[in-house]
Amino acid sequence: MQAKAVKPNALIWLLLSVVVIGLDQWSKAWVLSSLPEYTPVPVIDGFWNWYRTYNTGAAFSFLSDAGGWQLWFFTFLAVAISGLMTWWLSQTPRANWRAALPYALVIGGAIGNVIDRQVHGHVVDFIQWYVGEHYWPSFNLADAAIVAGAIGIAVFGLFDGKSGKKAG
Repeated sequence: MQAKAVKPNALIWLLLSVVVIGLDQWSKAWVLSSLPEYTPVPVIDGFWNWYRTYNTGAAFSFLSDAGGWQLWFFTFLAVAISGLMTWWLSQTPRANWRAALPYALVIGGAIGNVIDRQVHGHVVDFIQWYVGEHYWPSFNLADAAIVAGAIGIAVFGLFDGKSGKKAG
């Protein structure tokens, strides 16, 4: 009986997650040491400020005033989702970057924000986009990685689903 050849899995993509975590934590350390709290610092007038703020909730400050239990809830949720995506990476062929890249981005972003929650009790946000009087909620590099990864999962999943149906 001949042994089945094992193809390398996509766990190597966790190195990208480590890079995301590193850049996220470095940027937040810079923000905490360099930017004033709650004071816009223009980057591109009329569009982009550095704006140091904090979020005890999730996206768009969801549950930010829930009394403290949300820190543990969002920590658990991020660790669970990261664990699931890590398992998915272990089941994904290494060359399948369309699956691996988005998973790695979400994992890196989620863990970057978990570190904030555990170290500071909140997430440090500092990127503020706006047009006129309309402001997008402040966010950080971890948030950007999570959104980019989620979009990648949705878009690549949609395209892979269509190509799979055509072949079938």
